Amino acid sequence: MSRRISKYRYGVVCGIALFLAGCSSQQRPPPASSRLGDPIVVVAQLNDQLQQWHGAPYRYGGLERNGVDCSGFVYRTFRDRFAIQLPRTTQEQTSLGTRVARADLLPGDLVFFRTGRGENGLHVGIYDTDDTFIHASTSQGVTRSSLDNVYWRNVYWQARRL
Repeated sequence: MSRRISKYRYGVVCGIALFLAGCSSQQRPPPASSRLGDPIVVVAQLNDQLQQWHGAPYRYGGLERNGVDCSGFVYRTFRDRFAIQLPRTTQEQTSLGTRVARADLLPGDLVFFRTGRGENGLHVGIYDTDDTFIHASTSQGVTRSSLDNVYWRNVYWQARRL
């Protein structure tokens, strides 16, 4: 009989221990993609932003529709569309979030390019859908471009998810 009670106590103690361990475990953070929300909503916000800014001329250091640079456009898009405050420069933006493979890109991921040398040789845009991204181009102003374009494919560097 004491053996039966001993097994019973052992089972109760193990059950309580498992229950307490489950209660005290840390919750996993939500997937990184959830920071911006539903991808369909993100794409709609990016399309609205592009529609409002399309053709705005490139101006180094600019933050307005009369002239904006690539990191300024990213900064304004995240501030205005997603209420997220990002650093102002491309160099600072390269350290945000986590790195993601090009094959795993989701709408809203930042895409970075090495277009030259040094700190001013970087370019940033925002991944949209279907291998496209929106950005402030030095030659076309704010536009949508394809990651499969020969130029962008050759200078692609990395992507980061907030």
